[in-house]
Amino acid sequence: MIKSLPFVFTALLFIAGCREKENYPQVSTFAGTGAMGKADGTGTSASFANLMGLAIDTAGNIFVADSHNNLVRKITPGGVVTTIAGNGNIGAADGTGAAASFFNPEYVAVDKSGNIYVSDTHNSLIRKITQAGVVTTIAGRRFDSGTTTKDTSIKFDNPAGIAVDEYGNVYVADWGNDRIRKITASGRVTNFAGCGVPGAKDGVGDAASFYLPWGIAVNSAGSIFVADSYNNMIRKISPVGVVTTFAGKKARGANDGKDTAASFFHPAGIAIDAHDNIYVADAGNNKIRKITAGGVVTTIAGSGLRGFANGRDTAATFYRPYSVVADKNGNVFVADYLNNVVRKISF
Repeated sequence: MIKSLPFVFTALLFIAGCREKENYPQVSTFAGTGAMGKADGTGTSASFANLMGLAIDTAGNIFVADSHNNLVRKITPGGVVTTIAGNGNIGAADGTGAAASFFNPEYVAVDKSGNIYVSDTHNSLIRKITQAGVVTTIAGRRFDSGTTTKDTSIKFDNPAGIAVDEYGNVYVADWGNDRIRKITASGRVTNFAGCGVPGAKDGVGDAASFYLPWGIAVNSAGSIFVADSYNNMIRKISPVGVVTTFAGKKARGANDGKDTAASFFHPAGIAIDAHDNIYVADAGNNKIRKITAGGVVTTIAGSGLRGFANGRDTAATFYRPYSVVADKNGNVFVADYLNNVVRKISF
């Protein structure tokens, strides 16, 4: 029995080592050829052109703001890519499916009923797509033509990130106005946070400031998290509008750590999983970062170099990742903007 112990111990170490390796995040290509295009298809037979925003519904379908193609696309859990709205031409037409048009849509969100909300960025409009593919404009006013919509009291300036809470309220990172807007379920638009002047001040509502806020997400408690891109920070807004700095500092960097010990470089998209972990597409660093509910920041994928390599965690490379979503199984999907693909991070 004594002679067999070294063998048993070695075997246990081997098994433990194997299990540890299995826990490393693995990056793969979920959809897209890598070449610019707008072909529907399955997995890597489909194509995109500078895709930006991602959103996911309760069934695991992923919706894509295919920005340069002026389309909104859908990817099933099995990787089948279809076009659900837009005809590829620049425009602001409401309508069903290909009868509608967009102008560089950047971000998307999905409510619990399966409706899709789109930041139609270069039109400075907020659009809604029903499950039947009917596109309507719910807020905003076009700068070029003065065309008005339901609520014209507020004009957006290149709206970016968009999120929806459980009550149907829509939050928009109004990028060019350095504000966070709120659109109620009844369609009323208000300023939720930000004074409109670039800054990094914490405070309540209009007393706070942002600098080109980009991604936005809502957690289970109704708190809103913002990728405050040019401040290189992740900000938190309570349900009553109190703005604080949750992670990062104004200086650019790629440091992991807790709260303000961590650093980012132009963080873009942001997503929250079922456990209130936050995922950040750290676009300037070409990395995907994770922030726990306690504020601990780690890098889960990306070496920091520009590239298109699949593989294990920091051996993989991205080229301007602009959006992330997490599914119910803990997988993270990335809109890899300049690689024109959707990547998958499996744990």
